Amino acid sequence: MRKFEILYLIDVRSQPYSKFNPGFNQSEIKIFLENNSVKYVYMGDTLGGMPKDISCYTIRGNVDYEILKTKEYFLNGIERLKTAYNQNLKIAIMCSESKPTECHRTKLIGRVLSEQDISVVHIDEKGNLKDQITVINELNKGCAEIDLFGEKKNTASRKTH
Repeated sequence: MRKFEILYLIDVRSQPYSKFNPGFNQSEIKIFLENNSVKYVYMGDTLGGMPKDISCYTIRGNVDYEILKTKEYFLNGIERLKTAYNQNLKIAIMCSESKPTECHRTKLIGRVLSEQDISVVHIDEKGNLKDQITVINELNKGCAEIDLFGEKKNTASRKTH
């Protein structure tokens, strides 16, 4: 956080607790951050990857990001991030996944922000920076025709130019 001069940590975990790393439980991380001059902000209720809203889930039990990103609570969360961006605040968005390719930060939040011309840069599990395009390319293994769950998209109806 110091390395990148982060002033705000936005926690987007739907359930802000860790059974593997108790130091990442909401109360613990909040105290740690405050002691290190970083403001903790919980937004898992608006931007979390496992919403309580059952209408956001497919029959198979996966979150349907296309539905989720239309929900008012999600859009309100995105607006808060955009406000921080427009104020040039240095924020980091935290979830439970350390690898950007495995997290809804990339697959949902990063995509929505990028579509609105907001530059998204990820801190990977090694502490290195990667832009959203690089992470999406890694996620898709260089193939733009793979969906968010690793399944090939139906391309029969698509035209090629």
